[in-house]
Formats: sequence, structure tokens, C-alpha cells
Amino acid sequence: MRHLHATTLAALLGLAANQSAALVPCGGSFGSFIDNMKAEAAAAGFDRATINSFFDGIANDEAVLRADRRQGVFQKDFIDFSRSLISQNRIDNAARNANRYDAVFDRIEQDYGVPRGVLLAFWAFETDFGAVQGDYNTANALATLGHDCRRPELFQPELLAALELYKHGDFDPDTTTGAWAGEIGMVQMLPYDILHSGRDGDGDGHVTVKTSAPDALMSAAHMVSELGWRAGEPWLQEVVLPADIDLTMTGLNHSRSVRDWARLGVRARQGDLGAAGLEASIVLPVGRFGPAFLAYPNFSIYAEWNQSMTYILTAGYFATRISGAQVYSAGNYEPGLAGPEMQEMQRLLQARGYDVGDIDGILGEKTREAVQVEQQRLGLPADAWPTAAFLARLR
Repeated sequence: MRHLHATTLAALLGLAANQSAALVPCGGSFGSFIDNMKAEAAAAGFDRATINSFFDGIANDEAVLRADRRQGVFQKDFIDFSRSLISQNRIDNAARNANRYDAVFDRIEQDYGVPRGVLLAFWAFETDFGAVQGDYNTANALATLGHDCRRPELFQPELLAALELYKHGDFDPDTTTGAWAGEIGMVQMLPYDILHSGRDGDGDGHVTVKTSAPDALMSAAHMVSELGWRAGEPWLQEVVLPADIDLTMTGLNHSRSVRDWARLGVRARQGDLGAAGLEASIVLPVGRFGPAFLAYPNFSIYAEWNQSMTYILTAGYFATRISGAQVYSAGNYEPGLAGPEMQEMQRLLQARGYDVGDIDGILGEKTREAVQVEQQRLGLPADAWPTAAFLARLR
């Protein structure tokens, strides 16, 4: 394994995608934006010929902006979302790929401690094991989103990271394609993550995450490891709760030791709970009448990969299925709120002083926490699952 392009990467570390401000002004003329990004690239040490050959063909892509605005899939609840993504075909393909790349997964587990089920689930959901990697021009997508004023602080540094990959022959601004948000390859990594975490898994001297499964898997494992994955520990487990459990203790913003949960009557639906000293949180994705999961410290790594609670819970659950867990018990949960109703609820909560994040119709973690506090104030079961009855009380 080798680290990519360490000399220039050291300069790029200051331009990481989690910085708090954009590099250049967003909005306005796209041509002026490109000129400003060229100047930023020159200040970062790139030579003029490389800058011009990379940037001169880049164009604004309205299709990228449309895709960015229509993320309605995350408005589905966990039950609908997980059932739409997890199929027997995907489970079978996961088993086949686990066998095909058994030696690679053995190396990953030895070097990084990341279980194969975790990576297989990401691989399945992101690209159907490499089959559907996206056909958006990546350079155009990054530039478009860097120019747009919604999240320029994320995408402008990623555009310079793509320039660094281009400098070393690992990116072509004309032909490299991927997802609308700039992710590339079999497990959909952004350019900065490829630079920082990329690993040459097949030994050919390059990190090619689009066409080499060993490269993609080793790179993803290194990234997950660097995010803080704790080897040998669980990440998510379905549990059965006692009927009298205090629902205000549930949610990712509340945790206690496995020992304490066990004393309160929480038990594993299959097998044993994790080590007694581990901290864990109880997650009720569709409220108290649906499935319940114990989220261990490793589950927090999923939130670094994707910001959608529905997605990461489904990915974590699918990883347990690949690793031998049974199908969750869906229970008899109450229907949640549809998009417009969810947005109305978010506005009502915001008007009461709660921080719910964006008014997007998506039940994210901030909205869940606000719902739970308001349920408790109203004397309702505080399971953080908003229903029509809860919305009626808010009104």
C-alpha cells in the first residue's frame, strides 16, 4: 500500500472538505468563479499549464443542481427505505463478492479491523457492486456545486482535490464520471477522500476506484478506519425492549452502558448483547411500535459517511444481515408524516424555538430530537416518531 501524492497533499490538507468557509465567492458569473478557482489553485502551488488544461473545459451542469434539490428518497421511513434497498438478489451478490474477494477482505480485516459485511453493504448500496457508478461528469458536478451557494465550502476544496488527482494522471476532467455530488467509483468516494485514504489494493501503482474492486475496498476500509472504526466491536444490533422502558432515554443523543441497558431489561433479539462496558444508544426508527436497535460507538462512523439517518441505519442493518443477522421485526408501527406534513411540522417546531436543521421534509436527527422533547412536554410517549396525532397537537 502507498499513500497518494504526499507532497501536494500536505498543502491540500488545509483545504479539506470540512472547512467552515468557501475558498472563493459563490454565485455570480460561472466564468468568474472558474477564474477565481484558477487563482486559488495557483496559490496552492499548481502550475499554470496544469490549471488551464484542467479547468478550461469545465461547464455548469443544471442537471446536477436539479438532482441536488430532489433528494426525496430520504423522505421514506426506515421500513419502506430498507425494504426497497435490501433484496435477496443483493444478499446473494454480497455473498458471491465476499467469496470472490475473500483474500482482499482478509487483508482489510487484518490491517484495518473493518468487517467485510460493513464494506459489502456500502458497496451494494452505493453502486450495486460497481454496476451503477453514475454518469455525471465529475469535474462539472464539483464545479457546479462549488459555484452554487448551498454548500460551496464542501465542494470547492473537492474541485482542487480533483485537480491534484489530475496532476498525477488519476483523473480526467473530460471523461471521469460518477454521482451527481462528485463521488467516484465503486464505493463512491469524493476526490479528497481518494487522495487522503486511497490505497493501491491490486498493486498496479495506481488507486483506481472505478475499475479495481481491491483498490476501492482497501481505500474505503482505510477511510472508515481513519474515521475511528473500533476493531472487534459491533455497530448495530436489533434488540427487544421491556414494555415499561422510559422512552426519553432513547435516541442517539442519549447513551448508557450495555450493562445498564441489560439491567433495564433490554435484550438482544438474536445472540448476545455487546460487551458490558460499551456505551450504546437505543434507536427507534419508526417509533415504539416498530423495530428497536442498539447503536454502538462504531455506528457513529456511518454518520461520517452519509448524513441521512434513514440511509445509515439501513446500511448498518444490511451489514448485520450480511454478517448473519435475521430480518428485523417490523412490528405494527403507526404511519409517519408525508413530505409536506413533515415540513409543516418542522416549521411549527422551529417556530417554538427548536433547531430542526433545514425545512426539508426529512426526519433527520435534529428533527427527531426536537420531536422527542416536544412529545415529552405535551405528555405524549417520547419515542421521537412524529405521527398525524402529534402534528395535530402541534397545530
